[in-house]
Parts: sequence; structure tokens; C-alpha cells
Amino acid sequence: MEFPVIISKTEYGYDAHCPLFKGCHSQGDTLEEAQENIKDAIETYLDMIATELKDSTVYKVEVSLENAFH
Repeated sequence: MEFPVIISKTEYGYDAHCPLFKGCHSQGDTLEEAQENIKDAIETYLDMIATELKDSTVYKVEVSLENAFH
């Protein structure tokens, strides 16, 4: 699967994150290292979610946004 990833050059190297997964961040000294590290972070994140779902029940909730932006 492919996921969107944002990689930014910083004074320390490269910061990477996947905006679809809250808290899924990584970094690297080079762009290539940052890309590999964010792949690992995404795989770890997905493994964590899969483990969590094994012993849980998923529910859906409906939230009204009618008054949220007034």
C-alpha cells in the first residue's frame, strides 16, 4: 500500500511524518534515510493497530457538526 508522507529538510537533516496516522513521525540524516525510517514507522504503527484490534470491538459513532463551526 502507499501512504502520503511529508518530508521536510531541517538544519538537522530530514523530518518525516504520515498525516494519516497521528503521531507517526521519523527522521533521517539524508532524504533516503528519512524515507526508509518513515516506512518502518508506518509498518510499526500498522502492526500496533492490528494488535490492538485483535482484542477489541470496533464501534462507529455519529457526531453532528451542525453547531461546531458557529
